Amino acid sequence: MSSVTALRGVQVPTLPQPYLLFLGDTTEPGYAKTAFGLRDWAGERCVGEWSCGATVTTGLPFLAPREAHARGARGLVIGVANVGGAIQENWIASLVEAIEAGLDLVSGMHVRLADVPQLKAAAARRGARLIDVRTPPPNIPIASGRKRSGMRLLTVGTDCALGKKYTALALARAFAGRGVDVDFRATGQTGILIAGRGMPMDAVVSDFEAGAAEMLSPAADARHWDVVEGQGSLFHPAYAGVSLGLLHGSQPDVFVVCHEPRRTHVLGSPTFALPSIEETIDLTIRLGRRTNPAIRCAGISLNTAGLDDTAAREVLAEHAARLGLPAADPMRGGAEFARLVDACLA
Repeated sequence: MSSVTALRGVQVPTLPQPYLLFLGDTTEPGYAKTAFGLRDWAGERCVGEWSCGATVTTGLPFLAPREAHARGARGLVIGVANVGGAIQENWIASLVEAIEAGLDLVSGMHVRLADVPQLKAAAARRGARLIDVRTPPPNIPIASGRKRSGMRLLTVGTDCALGKKYTALALARAFAGRGVDVDFRATGQTGILIAGRGMPMDAVVSDFEAGAAEMLSPAADARHWDVVEGQGSLFHPAYAGVSLGLLHGSQPDVFVVCHEPRRTHVLGSPTFALPSIEETIDLTIRLGRRTNPAIRCAGISLNTAGLDDTAAREVLAEHAARLGLPAADPMRGGAEFARLVDACLA
């Protein structure tokens, strides 16, 4: 997509494709975002889904590992992004079954696959690969804070799992469609699996977060754009640290606030009310000015997946009028999204 200097972050090993997506026993759609992200942005690489009691579904065919292997699958991707990135005990038999069926395992969890004795033994027995994509590169430097050449956009959120990755991918694609020199910079396991490279920001030691973000978006031509996938939320009681490090290190010229209009409380933390979009804009500008005094908000990305088209357009219009900024759902596109792209590139 770009002639800019190659990313100096994680280059993922050649992945065993196509994929069978594993949903574990997930009951909350927000925790299956890796599976949904791969379905939506790398659907040609996915043959089906499998689970051990999940109530969420990607809508792909439900296939046992041997059947998926017969249909061409070569890797089982753990499509879950749960709290703490843990591999649950009741998943292990299903993961071993996948290895026995001839599939390699691909994981974006914090727990390393080889640290699970049953998986390590099964992989050794079958000659399978255990691939962890949530592994930072060595020798990440401390951030310098110095402004770099090139242009950068960061998606920020009022919460987790509400559209920061989708927004960044859609904007990068729209920029490229307008002839802009652009790179999508992945910062989480799903984005890395989609792009084949990136920086797993939430696995970086906190002192090096901003330095990792500087590595992720190096100096570039003045006309080049890096569209950086946001992580967490500056207001999240657990994940604000990674959000701040990413903000300071990426030094965005432009940011887009991502929000789910029907969500009222932080996902997984029901005692914490969701911040308003206005609060999110204000805090992002105040903190972002530390490394880029020219930071500005270009607009709002709303996740309207639970609304019909008429209701969604009404919500977009209401937010745009109230905030005085373009408001769009990138997955719906249309004139609203075109206005958001215009504002980003202005």
